[in-house]
Amino acid sequence: MSTVKLSRRTLLAGAASVPLVAILRRPAHAAEFEYKLATGQDPTHPVNIRAQEALNRIREASGGRLDIKLFPANQLGSDTDLLSQVRNGSVEFFNLSTSILATFVAAASLPNTGFAFKDYQAVWTAMDGGLGDYVREQIAKTPIQTVSKAWDNGFRHITSSTREIRTPDDLKGFKIRVPPAPMLTSLFKALDAGAAPLNFNELYSALQTKIFEGQENPLAITATTRLYEVQKSCSLTGHVWDGYWMLGNKRAFQRLPENLRALVTRELDRSADDQRADIVRLSDTLRQDLTAKGIKFVEVDRGPFRDALSRTTFYKDWKAKFGDAAWGHLEAASGKLA
Repeated sequence: MSTVKLSRRTLLAGAASVPLVAILRRPAHAAEFEYKLATGQDPTHPVNIRAQEALNRIREASGGRLDIKLFPANQLGSDTDLLSQVRNGSVEFFNLSTSILATFVAAASLPNTGFAFKDYQAVWTAMDGGLGDYVREQIAKTPIQTVSKAWDNGFRHITSSTREIRTPDDLKGFKIRVPPAPMLTSLFKALDAGAAPLNFNELYSALQTKIFEGQENPLAITATTRLYEVQKSCSLTGHVWDGYWMLGNKRAFQRLPENLRALVTRELDRSADDQRADIVRLSDTLRQDLTAKGIKFVEVDRGPFRDALSRTTFYKDWKAKFGDAAWGHLEAASGKLA
């Protein structure tokens, strides 16, 4: 795993260098396979820094046979648009959060169950083990498949421009944007919040115009997309862990010779490990950065939130939807939920 220390300045510099690196390293002859990798994250996000490193290594190790171009920041469409594009093959690879993927493959949201994981040890035990294997099998029943281990989006926290969220009662009637993801919508509605879905590329303006009081995202997303400019506080609820799957169109991926498929997975796995470490380091430095930019951090006791959810039908409803086998994989890592 890489031990390089990434600061926001380093990330910005790295993002700025990507186009030049790609130009300098482009082989003189045309690639045998020219594919696209789309992401929704800002160019400064570790997902894009590490993905570009993997794509550079893939191009070099393949002798230029496979050239995958990176298109960050929803350049090719919104997340929901891109999910359709990777399904039909117009985009070959797509990095998508587990919570959004759940709109197509319900099992993808199993790891997003509210207050399921207490720390990263529990997350990676599950995602690199039985739970991750189960989700990958469900994704593979569709026209897409995973092409690497899970990447890290981080634990999600609530930000607000109005009230500070300290207890479950503070969420009652709170107008909060959630992704178009059933798990997150149902979690906040169960806690009586005024939750509504909205595509991410519309979020900043919706917060700016006070259509929503708040939103919930990992710190890296809040920072790299400047949401701190339209929010005042951040409550460290860690209510959901969210990851990313590197998805491939099945037909496009299978068109690659076996050695190139193995190369893609190996290098994306390597970058996934690097990116996971980046997010852990950034969570510490970004808290300092966001404080300096005017965000007030609120420490919360997560126990009352999980207890409040337990008093609703939230866990029972999701267990019924996922089924006993799937829920068993989750509770093997999370402990008893329902």
